[in-house]
Amino acid sequence: MDFKRNKHGMEATVAGIEYDPIRSARLALLEYKDGEKRYIVAPATLKVGTKLMSGPQAPPEIGNCLPLRNIPVGLPIHNLELIPGKGGQMVRSAGGAASLMSRDQGYAQVRLPSGEIRKIHENCYATIGQVGNLEHENVVLGKAGRSRHRGIRPISRGVARNPVDHPNGGGAGKSKGGGGWQQLTSPWGLLAKGYRTRHKRKDSSRFIVVRRDGRPMKQR
Repeated sequence: MDFKRNKHGMEATVAGIEYDPIRSARLALLEYKDGEKRYIVAPATLKVGTKLMSGPQAPPEIGNCLPLRNIPVGLPIHNLELIPGKGGQMVRSAGGAASLMSRDQGYAQVRLPSGEIRKIHENCYATIGQVGNLEHENVVLGKAGRSRHRGIRPISRGVARNPVDHPNGGGAGKSKGGGGWQQLTSPWGLLAKGYRTRHKRKDSSRFIVVRRDGRPMKQR
């Protein structure tokens, strides 16, 4: 998988759109003029035979990869870098799209699919367009067998077990629903509901402008 799109200035042709069993998105096979082939996350509406390009001089068209400083404000983007040159890390699942909102003082403000607004360095690259396979969220497995085909084995609920097997086990009848004194936990006792997992003093928090819940981020 090519998340860096670092063959700048070289035109590539979409040779095919393919299924990937470990991803929700489809893959596009790119064939470059020098004969090299690479896979990328396929944007929506991308067709076989389309010409794509990456780099600062690439036109802002669907499937092309450009630095944020060269992308027009308001366009949907995906496969977004957090650190220049590291490769796309965000917005890679089916149907995902971020939106470039503004640029100021070397940083771009991007609205992520979660609703979070984050500052990202304008030298970071992103791909134009929305990730394809938009119908993925409507797929219903329909039977337990399809989960087994994916390697997902059945599990029993913690409240249905004995106290020796799980912190939520035991009790007379359905007495451990979490509505009383007991809080639901993982098998190792870690709180499962309402427990914040993000570190309070994480360095990258200073780049968050608006949190996912819509509240502005307190800057230190």
